[in-house]
Amino acid sequence: MNNLGISLVTIIIIAANVIISIKGFDDRGFFEKFKFNVGSIKRGEQIRMLSSGFLHADISHLFFNMFTLYFFADFVVAKLGSIHFLIIYFGSLIFGNLLSLYFHKNEYWYSAIGASGAVTGILYAAILLEPSMSLYMYFIPIPIPGYVFGIGYLLYSIYGMKNKVGNIGHDAHFGGAIGGYVITLILYPSLFQTNLGYIGLLSIPIIILFVLYKTGKLK
Repeated sequence: MNNLGISLVTIIIIAANVIISIKGFDDRGFFEKFKFNVGSIKRGEQIRMLSSGFLHADISHLFFNMFTLYFFADFVVAKLGSIHFLIIYFGSLIFGNLLSLYFHKNEYWYSAIGASGAVTGILYAAILLEPSMSLYMYFIPIPIPGYVFGIGYLLYSIYGMKNKVGNIGHDAHFGGAIGGYVITLILYPSLFQTNLGYIGLLSIPIIILFVLYKTGKLK
């Protein structure tokens, strides 16, 4: 998508994920201590809200998240700068875990790991900044406009949350996307002048989620 090269901040984030994830692969006690777990967080271990985003289940999980981050991070860095990139990254990570905590607040055994919420937030920031960007998926031979992908991804996440599809934290992905959406608009309010229509379209899945939850149809 871009030829900007990889920035120092992206290298640091990817390196942190790799180092901490590998530590978790080799040290089960470390993994259990810092993963997202509802019961532990409710007992006061809030560090898990952050640390869980740097742990992964295996090499393929880590690679997929870091590969996706690699493609979109530097576009956001180039547009908003390193500091705002970090705000979006960590804000999306926390927002994703907050949504997971909210939806699973009574499931004290519920656990999760991975940078997916943060990565999804960066992806959505990139889509907001350039809604017409072309995205390619390996099973679809034609480019997909970024805003179409964004809407479709969130709708699929709602479906996944409702039907508990796979061993995937769909709520964390959705929360991360909302975090990226909201924080990017706060940091870059001129988007309301240039991309207002796309902003409205990308808000549709968020509204649908809210309505489904309020009407009890998400459970």
